[in-house]
Amino acid sequence: LLRLVHIPDPERRMKSYPHELSGGQRQRVMIAMALANDPDILIADEPTTALDVTIQAQILMLLAELQRKLGMAIVFITHDLGIVRRFADRVYVMRYGEVVEEGEAEAIFVNPQHAYTKMLL
Repeated sequence: LLRLVHIPDPERRMKSYPHELSGGQRQRVMIAMALANDPDILIADEPTTALDVTIQAQILMLLAELQRKLGMAIVFITHDLGIVRRFADRVYVMRYGEVVEEGEAEAIFVNPQHAYTKMLL
């Protein structure tokens, strides 16, 4: 699984402590752990938070690759609307734990209906 998420030298990395891995490598390990049970749906809760822009892009590309390869759906939870626009097919905008708007990603960004969605954009 570590090879699947592009961890270099996975045999050696298996013996590493978390503090010996970069933020991007730690995130890749978490993704590998999530894939261990061969899920139909992967829930990615803020998977790019605290990562620099370059590593964010790598993680997003990895998730897209895994989605294609493994044929699974991804529920992507984030506050970063730029990532949502590039990554999501369908969007659910939530406020105070309730869905206030849902729809195809492009439609939400081009023509938001709810005041909260408009404020976010």
